[in-house]
Amino acid sequence: MSNLPEPVRVVQLPDGTYTYADHLPTPIQPAATVPQVVHQHIHQAPPDRTVQRIALGSGIGAGTVAAGVYFGPLLVGALTAIAANLALLAFLAAVLAWGVVSVVKSVGGTDGKAAAKTLAKTRKRRR
Repeated sequence: MSNLPEPVRVVQLPDGTYTYADHLPTPIQPAATVPQVVHQHIHQAPPDRTVQRIALGSGIGAGTVAAGVYFGPLLVGALTAIAANLALLAFLAAVLAWGVVSVVKSVGGTDGKAAAKTLAKTRKRRR
């Protein structure tokens, strides 16, 4: 007789899935002279696919689910890029308006000061 543990039994359930017959680990019988090293493998759980299962269960098809999985993040990335471009354009417009007001004020004269006041009033109204 060997000191090897009995292999773990796997059974098929009525729904077709497989499971272990005994959910408790088999105790290891160490040899008296050789120390045993136990390697424990921790596996990550599979990703949650609840949304895909509901979508497929409602009958929309795997192609639609795949398109949603692919184009969803793509849409988020595109909208983020558009928002970043608009923010950059708004910043650029503010800097240019500040520059125009500064130049008009520095030119001096009564006409320049009147134009600067008009621009400042216009900017304040827009806020």
